[in-house]
Amino acid sequence: MAREGDIEGRGAPFSWAARGRSFRHAFRGVGTLLAEQHNTRIHAAVTVAVVAAGLWLGVTALEWAVLALAIGLVWAAEAGNSALEWLCDVASPDFHPLVRKAKDVGAAAVLVAAAAAAAAGLLVFVPYVF
Repeated sequence: MAREGDIEGRGAPFSWAARGRSFRHAFRGVGTLLAEQHNTRIHAAVTVAVVAAGLWLGVTALEWAVLALAIGLVWAAEAGNSALEWLCDVASPDFHPLVRKAKDVGAAAVLVAAAAAAAAGLLVFVPYVF
């Protein structure tokens, strides 16, 4: 028996309607991130600033690809970290040292992604500024 939130279409034939529902779930997840995670709002502001700077400076298609991948990496890491934190909170509402480690490593993933994205941004934008 399927429950709300179960993966749709397991073993079922391809369906455009099911794909549409999958995208709705994903966009709802983005909305949840923006509504409930403060750091995601920072990522959104930085994303807007990077896109604006890229448009203003006229970066190349390859540079856009680098920036898009860097932005996507940070957003994916933040989404994964948030999902991990919420799941940990349900699985272990009380403090547990392994849950703390899991949350710390999830946060580290976001930090590493953000540092890599910042490095990519510097490599793309610094030559335009200087």
